[in-house]
Amino acid sequence: MEPLPLDDIISRLLEVRGRPGKQVQLSESEIRQLCLRSKDIFLQQPNLLELEAPIKICGDVHGQYSDLLRLFEYGGLPPKSNYLFLGDYVDRGKQSLETICLLLAYKIKYPENFFLLRGNHECASVNRIYGFYDECKRRFNVRLWKIFTDCFNCLPVAALIDEKILCMHGGLSPDLHDLDQIRNLHRPTDVPETGLLCDLLWSDPSKDIKGWGMNERGVSYTFGADKVNECLQKHDLDLICRAHQVVEDGYEFFADRQLVTIFSAPNYCGEFDNAGAMMSVDESLMCSFQILKPAEKKPKFGFGSTTTAKPGTPLTKTKMIREPVLLEPDKETVLGSFFLYGPWGNFCSEWDGCRLRLAGAAASFAA
Repeated sequence: MEPLPLDDIISRLLEVRGRPGKQVQLSESEIRQLCLRSKDIFLQQPNLLELEAPIKICGDVHGQYSDLLRLFEYGGLPPKSNYLFLGDYVDRGKQSLETICLLLAYKIKYPENFFLLRGNHECASVNRIYGFYDECKRRFNVRLWKIFTDCFNCLPVAALIDEKILCMHGGLSPDLHDLDQIRNLHRPTDVPETGLLCDLLWSDPSKDIKGWGMNERGVSYTFGADKVNECLQKHDLDLICRAHQVVEDGYEFFADRQLVTIFSAPNYCGEFDNAGAMMSVDESLMCSFQILKPAEKKPKFGFGSTTTAKPGTPLTKTKMIREPVLLEPDKETVLGSFFLYGPWGNFCSEWDGCRLRLAGAAASFAA
């Protein structure tokens, strides 16, 4: 196998911090080696990763490379912090190559501290359409896109943090009865159109249904709060953590805080006004959220909002519970907020919200 100047690659990828949109020129050989070496690591590690806190969890990034660098700026560059990314690294944004290359480089350098799950866009039939194929073809060639496809087909699909927080890109599946089913999924594999693997990458929670429902994406299912509760009870879990949907504040709860959606690409596609978020889980399984605030958008011609739906993006967003927590004798809530200013002046991260201590539950929240 060809030598890989890993530290030099990471250094070059980080050099563009503070220069949004600046491309990083890696060679085709370097990128190919990133794919091949990370692929080997993915296959050596289980399909259901068993991780320990403390760890930081990030949702969709979608080629928004400057925002990925902001996440690392606030969370700490690896290995200062442990990371779990929930998938959807490519497509939509303008710098999918830089995004996935930095993530793969960190996976190779810190294989026991840095973890990547597969999203529905880490699939040839999807990223062939929504931007990654075109970016690979424009900047390199189709051959390199196929090498990425082989790498993506080996990504793990779920993670279990301290046996209490189950993480995946999409959501639950009616075919999931035992977590060993996830462990036993075959790799390498493409994403099938139905079944457990498809659902883990594609399904969505819905407050409008009970049980399982049709998904307007045309793939997989939607599931109600009852199915979240059923899953937690059956597998002795405290929380489902997933990504896959744009949410206004970067994170949103569902099913009485039994499920959280995390989305880490602020101003998604340049057409949404959403914030991005990262969830930190400490050693006691206290979960807190660090927010990448969206840039203020100026309406075109001074009239109304410029936010529109991108083709292929669901028109509905998960809207989870945002009301104040009702206090009970065995619960404690502490409200507060503070700001951390990054090195680029107009960007800041914000922690705001509440801490909720649940009797008998290992996972609790602070924001």
